[in-house]
Amino acid sequence: METSTLTERRKAATERDIASAAAALFAEQSVAGVTAEQIAARAGVSVRTFYRYFARKEDAITPILTIGAQRWQEALAQVDARALREQVPAVIESQLIEGEGQGLELETMLSVLRGLEDDAALRDVWLRVNDDSERRLRVILQERGVAEWDARLAAAVATDAVRVGLEQWAADPEGPRPAARAVAAFRAMSASLHGLD
Repeated sequence: METSTLTERRKAATERDIASAAAALFAEQSVAGVTAEQIAARAGVSVRTFYRYFARKEDAITPILTIGAQRWQEALAQVDARALREQVPAVIESQLIEGEGQGLELETMLSVLRGLEDDAALRDVWLRVNDDSERRLRVILQERGVAEWDARLAAAVATDAVRVGLEQWAADPEGPRPAARAVAAFRAMSASLHGLD
């Protein structure tokens, strides 16, 4: 059992190393300009090892996106399920804090987000992580007593608000910051949802 746990920890560490290398290279060069070989070299692993963990270079960013999604889910799990509309904006702002080591590392993600329009494989990864996050959030809300329909709507609106806010920021980084855009998107989308009251 202990050996298995050690092996799992090593695998998780290798996966994180590859993901960090991919994010750094994507930020430095753009997604299109990076190869799986470059990611493997930066991570200190063989190309064969890279492909044991990820099928495509774009998939290598999945662990970083998933970590951000998990933080988001954990933060939303703490809010009062009866007052989601009032409390979700504060959660969005707390999760989109800018600065190293806090919330999403937004500047690192900017190149990844900019690549979404031109790279179908990267967009597939982005949408898959967002869909998974929405599904998990729905379960969390239902476990907290939110009715199934209301949980489905709330999870969709909250997840899409963050997604749209980040995508719009990537398209126009000189405008409002991601948190402001995501909060505005959430308020606009949730205005007609009674289940969020």
